[in-house]
Amino acid sequence: MEPILKARGLVKRFGKVTAIDHADFDLMPGEILAVIGDNGAGKSSLIKAVSGALTPDAGTVTLDGRTVAFRSPIEAREAGIETVYQQLAMSPALSIADNMFMGRELRRQGLLGRWFRMLDKPAMQAFAREKLNELGLATIQNINQAVESLSGGQRQGVAVARAAAFGSKVVILDEPTAALGVKESRRVLELIQDVKSRGIPIILISHNMPHVFEVADRIHVHRLGKRLCVVKPGDCTMSDAVAYMTGAKLPEAPAAA
Repeated sequence: MEPILKARGLVKRFGKVTAIDHADFDLMPGEILAVIGDNGAGKSSLIKAVSGALTPDAGTVTLDGRTVAFRSPIEAREAGIETVYQQLAMSPALSIADNMFMGRELRRQGLLGRWFRMLDKPAMQAFAREKLNELGLATIQNINQAVESLSGGQRQGVAVARAAAFGSKVVILDEPTAALGVKESRRVLELIQDVKSRGIPIILISHNMPHVFEVADRIHVHRLGKRLCVVKPGDCTMSDAVAYMTGAKLPEAPAAA
C-alpha cells in the first residue's frame, strides 16, 4: 500500500537554525498517524511544510502519488488537505455556519450571486447542520449562534466538522485536546474516530500519550528535526515512546532480511 501523503528529504532552515533536517514522512490511507516529539523537535515545522504553511528549502512532498509544491495553506486546502490548528482559527463573533464557510462562502444562483455577490445563507446553514449531525454534534441546536457562545469542546467539534467536511484527502489536527477538560476531550476523541470511519486519514499532533495510544494506528516519533522511528502502539509502551522522544532510549534496529 502506497502512502497517500509522503515526504522525502525535507529541509527547512531559519537562518542558522535547522528546523527540519532531511526529514521523511508517510501517511497511509485510512489511518490515524500520531506525530509526537519533544518541544523544539521540529514536528510543527514538518506538518506546516506538508500543509503549505511553510515552503521547504529542499525535499519533495507527494500527495496521492503526485508531487506537489504548496505555496500556501489555501493551495493545500484546494488539494484536499485541511488543518485544524490549536488556536482553531475561528471568528468568535460569527455564527457556526459562517465559520464553517469562512473563505469559501456560497453565492446565490443567477444575477444576485454573480453581480450583487449575495450569499446563499440557507444553503450554507443546511450544509453546516448536515455535517454537524454526521459527526454526532446534535447538541448544538442553533446553527446561527455565535461561536463565542459555545463551550471549548463544542468549538473544537465545529473545527473538526469543518475540516472533515472539506478535507477530501487528509485532515491534520494540532493538539485538539490541549485546552479541554476530560469530558470534552473524550468527545473530541470520538469525533476523530468518526472522521476515520469515513475513510479520511488523520495526522494527530499531540503530547497526550494516553490519547495517542488510544486512537493512533501508528506513531511517528520526531526528534532533532527528523523522523527517528515509526512504531505501533501495541509494540511499545508509553514509557518507551517518551524515551524515544527525549533521547533516553534508541529504537531497536529492524531485523536484517
